Amino acid sequence: MPSPAEKPSLPTSCANNEHQPLVFDSSILRYESNIPSQFIWPDHEKPCLEVPELEIPTIDMGILLSGDPLAVSKAAELVNEACKKYGFFLVVNHGVDLGLIEKAHQYMELFFSMGLSEKQKAQRKVGESFGYASSFVGWFSSKLPWKETMSFPFSPGCQNVVEQYFVSLMGEDFRHFGRLYQEYCEDMNKLALRVVELIAISLGLNHAYFRDFFEDNDSIFLLNNYPPCQKPETVYGLGPHSDPNSLTILHQDQVGGLQVLSDEKWHAVTPVPGAFVVNIGDTFMALSNGIYKSCLHRAVVNSQTVRRSLAFFLSPRMDKTVTPQAGLVNPKNPRMYPDFTWKTLHEFSQKIYRIDMNTLDAFCKWLQEQESNKNTP
Repeated sequence: MPSPAEKPSLPTSCANNEHQPLVFDSSILRYESNIPSQFIWPDHEKPCLEVPELEIPTIDMGILLSGDPLAVSKAAELVNEACKKYGFFLVVNHGVDLGLIEKAHQYMELFFSMGLSEKQKAQRKVGESFGYASSFVGWFSSKLPWKETMSFPFSPGCQNVVEQYFVSLMGEDFRHFGRLYQEYCEDMNKLALRVVELIAISLGLNHAYFRDFFEDNDSIFLLNNYPPCQKPETVYGLGPHSDPNSLTILHQDQVGGLQVLSDEKWHAVTPVPGAFVVNIGDTFMALSNGIYKSCLHRAVVNSQTVRRSLAFFLSPRMDKTVTPQAGLVNPKNPRMYPDFTWKTLHEFSQKIYRIDMNTLDAFCKWLQEQESNKNTP
C-alpha cells in the first residue's frame, strides 16, 4: 500500500471531467484532496462528523436459552421500547464464535486490498443485486457513496450457495472465501431467527410466528469498505436511509462512523467489541403494521483510517406475502401498508428507486399507481 508521501496521482477517469467515465479506485481516491463532484453533497445535507453518542439498548441473547420467563419478558420489553423509539438495538452473548467474526473481517480486508481489476471480476451490473460495486458509479450521477462493497445471496435452503457464488465469479482460488462466508451466513441466519423470536414475543405474538415466517428466507450478505477521504465533511460513506429488507445484523470494526437518527437528531453508534447491531428494516415495519419503525441511519468517513463492516440482511422468501399478523391491526392501529412480496420491494429498490429515508412510502405509492394502471381501460 503506498504511503501518503508517495501517493498515486488521480487518473483522468477520476477527475471532474464530464466527458470521462468516473472510476472509484479506493487505493487512489483515499489520498486525493480534489474530491470528484459526484461524491460531494449539497451544503444543507453535508454530514456532521461530531455528533453526540447514543445510549444503545443492549439485549443479552443468552436469556432466550435460560428458560427464565421473567428474564425473557424483561428482554422483550427492552426490544419493544427500542424498536418503537430507534428501530435498532445491540445484541451480546449471541453465540457467534468471535474467532469466526475476526476471520470474516480478515478475509474482507484481503478482498478489498486487491487491485481494482481483480475485484472487478465480480463486478455488479446496474440493476443486479449481487457482486462487487465500486461506489455506485454508473448507477447514479450525484451523491455517490464513498465506499466499495461486495454482496452475495444466502438462502438456508440452497446448499453451499455462498461458496458456489464466489467460485463462479472469482475462480477456485476463492473457494476458501466462499466457505468462510458460507459458515458466517449460516451463523447469522441462526442468530436472526432467534432475534425475530424475541421480537415476536415483544409484539405479543407467539414466539415462533416470525421464526416460521423467515425460516426459508432469501437473504443478502454485504461486505462494506469505507476508505479514508481527505475531505470527509463533504461526503458520506452512505447517505441517510432505511434498509428495505426486514432485519439487518451488522458487525462493525472499532473505527466508528455509523450514525442513527433519534428525536430528530443524529447520534453516533460507538462500536462495542463482540456485539452486533440489529436494526429494523422497511419490510419488518410493514410486518409489524408500523408499530416498529425502520431505523434511519447513515455512515460517515474520516481522513485517516479505513472503516469496514459486515451486514446480514434477513429477508423473506422472494414470493412470500408481506402482511401483518391479524392481532397487530385494530381500530387504534389500522392497516398501514398494502400486501406485497419481498421480490417486488427488492426490485423496486434496485431498479426503480434509490433508497432513502422514505423508501417504503414511495414504494406503497408506486404499488397503488401500478394497481390503478391495471384497472384503467
